[in-house]
Amino acid sequence: MAKATLNIGPGRGPRGGRNMGIAKMPKGGTKLIARMLRYVAQNYKWSLLLAIVCIFVTSVTTLTSTLFTKTLIDDHILPLTQAASPDFEPLARALVWLAMVLAFGAACSYLQSRLMINVSQGTLKRLRFDLFGHMQQLPIKYFDTHGHGNIMSVYTNDVDSLRQMISSLPHLFSSVVTIVLTFSSMIVLSLPLTILTVVMSMLMVVTTRLLGKRSYKHFSAQQQNLGLINGYIEEMLTGQKVVKTFCHEQEAIDGFRELNTNLRDSSCNANRVANIVMPVNGNLSNLIYVLAAILGATIALNSSVFAVRFSLTVGTLVSFLTLIKNFTRPVSEISNQINSIINAVAGAQRVFELMDATTENDDASNQSPSTDEQPSSPNSVTLVNAIEKADGTLEETSQQTGVWAWKSEGKPLIRQRGEVDFFGVDFAYPVIDKEGKETLGPQVLFDIEMDTDAGQKIALVGGTGAGKTTITNLINRFYDIQGGRILYDGINIRDIQRNELRKSLGIVLQETHLFTATVMENIRYGRLEATDEECIAAAKLVHAHDFICRLAQGYHTPLTADGGNLSQGERQLIAIARAAVANPPALILDEATSSIDTRTERMVQQGMDELMRGRTTFVIAHRLSTIRNADWIMVMDRGRIIERGNHQQLMERKGKYYQLYTGNQITA
Repeated sequence: MAKATLNIGPGRGPRGGRNMGIAKMPKGGTKLIARMLRYVAQNYKWSLLLAIVCIFVTSVTTLTSTLFTKTLIDDHILPLTQAASPDFEPLARALVWLAMVLAFGAACSYLQSRLMINVSQGTLKRLRFDLFGHMQQLPIKYFDTHGHGNIMSVYTNDVDSLRQMISSLPHLFSSVVTIVLTFSSMIVLSLPLTILTVVMSMLMVVTTRLLGKRSYKHFSAQQQNLGLINGYIEEMLTGQKVVKTFCHEQEAIDGFRELNTNLRDSSCNANRVANIVMPVNGNLSNLIYVLAAILGATIALNSSVFAVRFSLTVGTLVSFLTLIKNFTRPVSEISNQINSIINAVAGAQRVFELMDATTENDDASNQSPSTDEQPSSPNSVTLVNAIEKADGTLEETSQQTGVWAWKSEGKPLIRQRGEVDFFGVDFAYPVIDKEGKETLGPQVLFDIEMDTDAGQKIALVGGTGAGKTTITNLINRFYDIQGGRILYDGINIRDIQRNELRKSLGIVLQETHLFTATVMENIRYGRLEATDEECIAAAKLVHAHDFICRLAQGYHTPLTADGGNLSQGERQLIAIARAAVANPPALILDEATSSIDTRTERMVQQGMDELMRGRTTFVIAHRLSTIRNADWIMVMDRGRIIERGNHQQLMERKGKYYQLYTGNQITA
């Protein structure tokens, strides 16, 4: 059996390793970094400015203490060794002054660390909040065209990569400031030693870059293999019942072994090269130190040979040797900090791609240019509660009256009846091409015509892929059509605000989803202001009350893992109760009783009939016995309505519906 053939997309593992050489900045990376800095500065501008000041002060105090070594040796220690009666008071005052400078620098360093912790964690908190809020405004098509695991990785690995970048920026700035200040001081102290240090430091940079080029491709493979193994583990966990049912435990182990071996190999190859960078740089730094000490000692001991401006004192030499460490250490660290920033650019790109994804809105400009008719008054119609006056007209009210009306500015209220009409509707789902651009896939609906009356029960039947669920998606405006019109009570649905449109529709899907909360809270999700009594009444209506009462804590039983402690039928009953408590003007039932046994289905059907009374209802069903009482049955095949009528009419016609209902193959 072939191993590891599951179609698992590459995830995003940790951003490589440290000391992997200077990577190349991706295209557009500078703009992404600038955008991230603007995002951070929106709320933390003053904190960043204060942190920059603290970094500068810390670098200055560190440099001051290093340069003070020259004064300490030349002006205090050497004179004391030559004095007959040494006076230690000047030395003590100098040391006290140095201690105060270092203490001030330490305080600034501590303040800078605290500020950056607050900035980085606060920014990530706001970023995750903005991402989640933006995600709630995205259309359904976004989630249909983007992998859920891919979106999850944005919140975890990619956001964390930005934390690394935010944390690296202060260190990068500190290193740059340290190099500039140190280099300036080195020139003042000794030009020959400075030239030697710069030449050898360039050798460090070249060596690091050469080693980095060899290790970078291995780190990329490591990240990809880490994503593959994470995806494989996640898939095996979610499909554990299937694995055990078909006794594929050994095949799962073999597949994991292959992925794990690939990860081990790529990690070893990456770290084999990367781990020698630090020792090489460390030894080059020590070599610079030794060469500078030799040259400096030669100049100091032969001051008469060299020009006066090149002469060195003992204190100057000691200070310069200390500055060498201050100079070479940031040079080595900058490569790591730049790598962290560059590697974070990929994460930043994915984060901002999600942030920039087009939200679901009611703006006319958001409509497909291929639609036949543009909205006459976009996003102007809302759904309101109404009361009927004596003269038959409707008046808006804030109370729940059970009477709903469509409200449009400057026009009288229109009673919400639930009449949904299709006129020549064509539709194709959007897909993402290889270049990441959105295009239209194959057409799935062709010239759909449908005329319904208020309160009717409309059944959609047909084989898998016939387009039944697509029609309900269009009624909800989860997608916009490419041609034709859909009218709701005579109003183009593109004129109705999306939220108001969906408020008028109660939906029960075949694949139910229960949240991590109590049974009562899951039912109340249909209408958050519903009372406990209303939730219980809804459960009784759909015959869910009895099994809920048998649970350990009744309606207050907590549900976890999408209601994993309930049967599929029980989960579906709760979803139906959720729709019942919403008390919507119209209903869409997509295989709502598919997971309920026949006896329970009969009881639920009674409750559903009560729920559907007076409401226009669209029902998708494979159990044709459940829709025999439908007013209209639309038989669909390959995106077209091929038959329509009630049960009796279609049975007499002995066409596709007759074939589906009886299981008999019709021959010509």
